[in-house]
Amino acid sequence: MRPALIVVDMQNDFCLPSSRLFVAGAAVAIDGVQRAVAGFRAAGAPVIWVIRQHRPGGEDVDRARQALFREQPFLASSPGADLADGLAVAEGEVIVVKRRWSAFFATDLDLVLRRLGIDTVVVAGVQTPNCIRATAVDATSLDYETVVLSDATASADDTVQAANLSDMANMGIRIATVEETVRGLATA
Repeated sequence: MRPALIVVDMQNDFCLPSSRLFVAGAAVAIDGVQRAVAGFRAAGAPVIWVIRQHRPGGEDVDRARQALFREQPFLASSPGADLADGLAVAEGEVIVVKRRWSAFFATDLDLVLRRLGIDTVVVAGVQTPNCIRATAVDATSLDYETVVLSDATASADDTVQAANLSDMANMGIRIATVEETVRGLATA
């Protein structure tokens, strides 16, 4: 098993309570993401950061988010696009910029993973019914063993989180905790 941790959208626009796009469970996810990142780094396994960003003119924004983009753009120069406090990219870690729900759609994530010899994708971040789910489903479609970290992902509320984790489990995506996953890295 050659796993990589994929951290999705852990940006201020989703993690700060003052943001219009705040995901209610983000504070819990930040703690889980920190523990997962530390565990993967300690095991020498890749950590890949996926962030949502768009061009200043918004020509790359999906139809579903065009009105939202006009109100709160995700730009590289915007503090809302920065990683949440307590999270930081370490030297040598890959950053993938995405413009849609899935971290795989129209990005080089699959290419990077294959070049690294990765066969298992472990997904953490926000928001579970949108970007986490889309990324996990695309990972399975690309024949990666796929794990979603239940305690390093978040949704608007616990009911939505539980329903989406259950749906993904029924699709063959493994749902695990950070502790289980990091412990597995040590024995792999």
